[in-house]
Amino acid sequence: MQQFMDEKLPGILARIGDTKSEIKIPSFGGGAGEIDLHILSKVQAQYLGVSINNEVVEPSAEQITKYKELVAKTSNLENIKFTWHKETSSEYQNRMMEKKELQKWDFIHILQTLYYVKDIPATLKFFHSLLATSAKILITLASRTSGWDKLWKKYRSHLPRDDLYQYITSSDLMQMLDKLGIKYECYDLLSTMDISDCFINSNANEDLLWDFLTETCNVSITAPPDLKAEIMKDLQDPEFSVKKEGKGSFQ
Repeated sequence: MQQFMDEKLPGILARIGDTKSEIKIPSFGGGAGEIDLHILSKVQAQYLGVSINNEVVEPSAEQITKYKELVAKTSNLENIKFTWHKETSSEYQNRMMEKKELQKWDFIHILQTLYYVKDIPATLKFFHSLLATSAKILITLASRTSGWDKLWKKYRSHLPRDDLYQYITSSDLMQMLDKLGIKYECYDLLSTMDISDCFINSNANEDLLWDFLTETCNVSITAPPDLKAEIMKDLQDPEFSVKKEGKGSFQ
C-alpha cells in the first residue's frame, strides 16, 4: 500500500486540482486516519499551497477519536480543514440525497467500505455522480488475485451469514463498473498474512484468525465441523497459501 501511494498515487491525482483554490476530498471508512493522512500528504505535495477540505465519514466513534488524535500530533496540516461525520456511507448517501444540491468532490477515497453496503451498484452510481470535472474515486478492497477471492467465492454460500457483510472483491467490482459503463483502472497489490495459528489447536489466535478470514463471528463454533475441515485443507493448499520458514502465508 505504501509503495502504491508513493509510485502510483501521484499519477492518479494528476489534474484533480488544476486551477482550483480548494481541493475537496471525502474519505469513507478511513478508520484511525493513517491512510487518509498519507493520501493528503501526496495531494499537498502535488498542489503546493492549495487549501484542502477533507470530510471524514466513519461509523466508529473510537476510530474517529484516534483519527483526531493523529491529526493533533501530525505536522504540516495547516492548509487542511477536517470535518468528521460519525455515520456509515449509506447514512451519508441518505443525508446527501435529502439536500437539493449534491456536493461535488475532487477526489473520493473509499477504504474497505463496500463490504458493508447492501446495494453496491447503486452506491457506485451515487458516488460517481458526486465527481467534479477531472475528479476521481479510489476504492480499496480485496484483490481479484488474492486468496480472499478464491476462499470467498468457493465458500460464501456455505458460511453462517448475517446482513452486515458482503463477500466482494475487485473482480466483482469490475463487473459492476462494466455494467454501469464507468471507466476504471485496476491495481493489484501484494498482501500476505501469517495464518499458521489456524492449524494449531487451542491457540489463542486461532478463533480470531478464522473469524477474520471468513468475516464471520465465532465461525469455529457456528460452522459445521466438515466445512471447517474442508476450509482448513484448502488453506494449506498452494493455491491459497505458501509455506515459508515453516509458516503458512496467506496471499
